[in-house]
Amino acid sequence: MRETGIGERLERLESRLMSAEDQIDALNQSVYRQQQLLDRLQAHVLQLAQQLQGAQAAAQGRPEDEIPPHW
Repeated sequence: MRETGIGERLERLESRLMSAEDQIDALNQSVYRQQQLLDRLQAHVLQLAQQLQGAQAAAQGRPEDEIPPHW
């Protein structure tokens, strides 16, 4: 009877291990997808920052954009 108890415990442990491995794989996939999204968002933010700098540089020194001194 003791062997049956050990065998059942071993089966439960193996089942839990397989479940934990599946959960770890799912979490790894989720983290990978999130990192890809972060990389794309960082590239987009960098692109927007460069566009903003370009727009600011283009706007500097344009006399029509300056407010007259009497305002």
